[in-house]
Amino acid sequence: MGYVDVAGVGYTLPDGRQLFSEVSFRVGEGAKIALVGPNGAGKTTLLRMVAGDLPSQTGGIARSGGLGVMRQFIGMIGDESTLHDLVLSLSPPALRAAGKRLAAAEVALHSAEVRGKFSSAAGKAQLAYAEALAEWGETGGYDAEVLFDTVSTIVLSLPWERSRTRPVRTLSGGQQKRFALELLLQGADEVLLLDEPDNFLDVPGKRWLEGRLRESSKSVLYVSHDRELLARTADRVVAVEGGGAWVHPGGFDSWHAARSSRHDRLEEQRRRWDEEHQKLRELMLMYKQKAAYNSGMASRYQAAQTRLRKFEEAGPPPVPPKDQDIRMRLTGGRTGKRAIVCEQVEMEDLTFPFDLEVWYGDRVAVLGANGTGKSHFLRLLARGGTDPDPGNSPVDGGPTLAPVRHGGVARLGARVRPGHFSQTHDRPELMDRTLVEVLWRGDEHRTGMDRHAAMASLSRYELAGQGDQRFGTLSGGQQARFLVLLLELSGATLLLLDEPTDNLDLASAEALETGLRAFEGTVLAVTHDRWFTRSFDRFLLFRGDGDVVETPEPVWDVG
Repeated sequence: MGYVDVAGVGYTLPDGRQLFSEVSFRVGEGAKIALVGPNGAGKTTLLRMVAGDLPSQTGGIARSGGLGVMRQFIGMIGDESTLHDLVLSLSPPALRAAGKRLAAAEVALHSAEVRGKFSSAAGKAQLAYAEALAEWGETGGYDAEVLFDTVSTIVLSLPWERSRTRPVRTLSGGQQKRFALELLLQGADEVLLLDEPDNFLDVPGKRWLEGRLRESSKSVLYVSHDRELLARTADRVVAVEGGGAWVHPGGFDSWHAARSSRHDRLEEQRRRWDEEHQKLRELMLMYKQKAAYNSGMASRYQAAQTRLRKFEEAGPPPVPPKDQDIRMRLTGGRTGKRAIVCEQVEMEDLTFPFDLEVWYGDRVAVLGANGTGKSHFLRLLARGGTDPDPGNSPVDGGPTLAPVRHGGVARLGARVRPGHFSQTHDRPELMDRTLVEVLWRGDEHRTGMDRHAAMASLSRYELAGQGDQRFGTLSGGQQARFLVLLLELSGATLLLLDEPTDNLDLASAEALETGLRAFEGTVLAVTHDRWFTRSFDRFLLFRGDGDVVETPEPVWDVG
């Protein structure tokens, strides 16, 4: 069985800011340990250090057993990466290297045979291919292919030979996650590091994951913001906050109460330290005053000075981390009474034709299993519908979306300007730009602002400390908050949100819910967040059989 020991680990960002220090915890054999904390506190960085992607700047990390790692965005290997690339990225290092050499040898052999079957180059390529094939077998490649085939059949209902060359981008986010999770949970690695494993999964998928984690004998360290999954799976909770970490020995159900009690203790300890510090200082000043006219008090004055110095050198106890104060001012604006009118709309190969009317001010939760067409529907609306009108020009996040194959008519009402939030945060034009630069320059949808105004806006989203960071270096939750800020500034009157809470911590998700309640406009949100869904008043269900219907209450378990 495998385990992970983290002892006194710290990490300092390239700009010199300390992200966290003195982090210590153990993931014992078969334990399920949840990493929780605010967005940007360092959870993903800590996972990367345990995985060996980042060095331990201070302290040490000990691991035993094979290590399987699933990153937050598993489909980001490359735009044209295939499932074969994906499974190799999740395989043990030796198998991964052998697989890459075999793939390169296959390409070289094919190229050589095209030039001439009996050339010397073809002979060398055949020899190289035979050697790569032998190495693949020696490192367990054939056994791995049995696993690949099993997973492909479970997730895609296709044998591995038919799915191995399929581009990862053609799978829904949920299918990508389910494929990776099946591979890791059924694989030989004894320790798993999972960064947001429930993201992109529909509710039945989340329930499946909850069951698989509970029954697995593997040691698992994972990051999640789904409270129900945390409550059902975590043996212990490691909270990363305030520049450090602390361990709650119970499950997530009791974590909030434990955190509150801990904060009360820290505040009481700090109050007592401040009182003792004041007493020692007053004592030192008293002896200083007396020593000025009584030389016999000099030794007592020096002793008081020494005592005060040692007390101050030991330092005060830590203060409780400041609670987040995120204020999202989603304003919107008045539009026509009918915000969206759909007549016999169908997503090609995904849904049957359906009709829909959405009125100004409606809050519509778009529900259904992965791969049923929900995100396609949002993209269709985000591009302005089937017959875009100049008055309905998309704002931030919409203009660059890929076309959607569809039938029927989807029209946006007067003054309805759609703003789109992508589930995968796929905004390549932002990746290498700092947040302040993005806000300063503005674009055709947003007026530029000076640095002072930009920092004020970022501060409302708890992003002031990241103002000079590039968007691509932010955590998933920080990226999500910034994308919501861009929507706030863009003038959107129709918000089309694709899994907006996936990467948000609890405080950010609550701030988003509050912001949506105050938004003067219309909201459609694709979501599998059972808690977030309860804040909506209409529910549009994409069924697995292709029907799209409204339901009076949220429905999760449908075919």
